[in-house]
Amino acid sequence: MPIKQKRKPPIGAGLSVKQMKRKKPINIDLLRDVQPLTPNQEKLFQSYDSNQNLIAYGCAGTGKTFVTLYKALKDVLDEKTPYEKIYIVRSLVATREIGFLPGDHEDKSSLYQIPYKNMVKYMFEMPTVADFEMLYGNLKTQGTISFWSTSFLRGTTLDKSIVIVDEFQNLNFHELDSIMTRVGQDSKIMFCGDATQTDLIKTNDRNGVIDFMNILRIMSSIDTIEFSIEDIVRSGLVKEYLLAKMEASL
Repeated sequence: MPIKQKRKPPIGAGLSVKQMKRKKPINIDLLRDVQPLTPNQEKLFQSYDSNQNLIAYGCAGTGKTFVTLYKALKDVLDEKTPYEKIYIVRSLVATREIGFLPGDHEDKSSLYQIPYKNMVKYMFEMPTVADFEMLYGNLKTQGTISFWSTSFLRGTTLDKSIVIVDEFQNLNFHELDSIMTRVGQDSKIMFCGDATQTDLIKTNDRNGVIDFMNILRIMSSIDTIEFSIEDIVRSGLVKEYLLAKMEASL
């Protein structure tokens, strides 16, 4: 009597549409439970959960980018949200001409990916470094996290995405304006940086950042949260240095 072979379930059975788009779905249970450490981090959590777009600016070491990336990653990995991708956007070089750097876009953007990789590493509970490297590789290969420079955004529309514009104070008005017009359907945008610490040299460029922030402050869909020295969580040395810097009026 012939032995009946068990019929294999069809590929993708039991998976959500979002999971099926990924070759290796990431287990959201591996994500640590991160809680706000300061009142302004708490405000950021609340604004984000209220589905607001955000400007988070202020002192270094206050966790602006970390908290924003954590909340974005949590949303993207959640099957119930419309968000499928995180785009981290910033200017790679002072000239903004990424084409002068060697390699393809991935090689060029790798110049600033390390800090974000370290943030993601802290967000996940992984048994070994090798396990994390595999997970992080899946996040990038599947496009869950993508790194973009302002030079590569022209002509694109970022749908079902969370766009994080980091170090936004180093972008001129034209670049910031261009990024805003790239935000598509079912997307939100977050700006992180410190408007007082810009690498921009030209006065018009510096004023452009301020003008851009003034425009966003008028918009009801965008919350602005200012982080101060009291919000520093990175290290006591950073806080001490910034206080000394203020005292020296530099």
